Amino acid sequence: MLFLFKYIDDLIGKGFEWYVILELLMYASATNVAMALPLAILLSSIMTFGSLGENYELVAIKSAGISLQRAMMPLIIGVSMLSVGAFLFSDYMLPVANLKMGSLLYDVRNQKAAFLIKEGIFNNSIPGYSIRVKKKDPDQTLHDVLIYERNTTSGNVNTLMAKEGQMFITDDDQLLVLKLKNGKRYEETPGTAGTYNPRQRLMRTEFKETEQKFDLSGFQLKRTDEDLFKSNYAMLNLRQLNFYRDSFELKGDSNLRSTYRDLTMLARTYRTDSLNPKGPVKIIKKYKNVLELVPVDKRIQSVQTAKDQIRSIKDILSRKELFIDDNEIRMRGFLIELNRKFTLAMSCLVLFFIGAPLGAIIRKGGLGLPVVMSVLFFLLYHIISTIGEKSVKEGTLTPFIGMWIAIFALTPLGIFLTYKATVDSALFDLDFYKRWFKRLFAKTQE
Repeated sequence: MLFLFKYIDDLIGKGFEWYVILELLMYASATNVAMALPLAILLSSIMTFGSLGENYELVAIKSAGISLQRAMMPLIIGVSMLSVGAFLFSDYMLPVANLKMGSLLYDVRNQKAAFLIKEGIFNNSIPGYSIRVKKKDPDQTLHDVLIYERNTTSGNVNTLMAKEGQMFITDDDQLLVLKLKNGKRYEETPGTAGTYNPRQRLMRTEFKETEQKFDLSGFQLKRTDEDLFKSNYAMLNLRQLNFYRDSFELKGDSNLRSTYRDLTMLARTYRTDSLNPKGPVKIIKKYKNVLELVPVDKRIQSVQTAKDQIRSIKDILSRKELFIDDNEIRMRGFLIELNRKFTLAMSCLVLFFIGAPLGAIIRKGGLGLPVVMSVLFFLLYHIISTIGEKSVKEGTLTPFIGMWIAIFALTPLGIFLTYKATVDSALFDLDFYKRWFKRLFAKTQE
């Protein structure tokens, strides 16, 4: 639904086949696994252990001498296997899904709107033509057809008018054919005089029946080569991300070496023997200005040379700085996607260790309180991870800290909830807090 709401304007009115929309939805579903899978694990773990606690099955398990950690062990193994599967999915399948979706969505968004003829409205979809129909019957019969052939240099020099006609599209959807009856064609052409006048001669042709063909190939979906999108961050696997990261690190090092080389060459270019002393300089007295060290007849030349050199150095450094900034942005993008593949697997484990003890504590199953609690904790995780990722993109945090900050923040919470569930804490028991407040008010009244 989010995908449809986001791209509905790019899909409506373009005449796509049903399988194109279905293909886009399939790829969009694959890209949403990174958000849906951790939430599903959190919700299912809360519901499972909440149902066990609500039906006193956890009490029976503990009375049999089985600790909560031992009871959770089969699920821990299952979630660990699911986390490994999530990592493999994000490394092998998700880049392919992102590549397919990105290339198809690019073609869909650049697709022209479907050719439609509405009554009383000029249609300018076909390049070079403007078509208006006064009335259109359900059987595609047209009445009072007016066709202007538009020319960017000379204007509407050809006009065709017909009483009625029939419209149909060829089987290969490449041509629109209009069979027109009882009409006239007006065509303005240049004359034979020496001066150019595109409207010097008017020709009028009457016809009982004629055929007009228009090219519709521009309205068909044309697929772009997927290789053009393969360098995007989200469309690379772990091996490719490491390769691109190393490549951009080499580019950054090469840029620094070239900066030093250019500045050194520039300094050598502006050195002149006439201004350089042959031996060591002995300062006899204190000078108020450095120009006092330069002969009077060469001071203007020295100042101008210094200005030119400073201007050249500033130009070189500004170009190198732009390259460094762009290179760092690309590097951060590769590192974000590289860390994301590991954080997806770890988030499944962390949210399980939050959901399972939380369900054992609240002792509520079903789709009521577990849904509320899971949404709250997932929003906390999602907000922290989003802020961390944006901070990495802005350069305020390192990629490792920014992408793992949500895991680092929620891991202590999972350990705390597991401890509370082990010791049968009444952390979320409303009756416990009611009794506590009653005792507090009783002491206050006494």
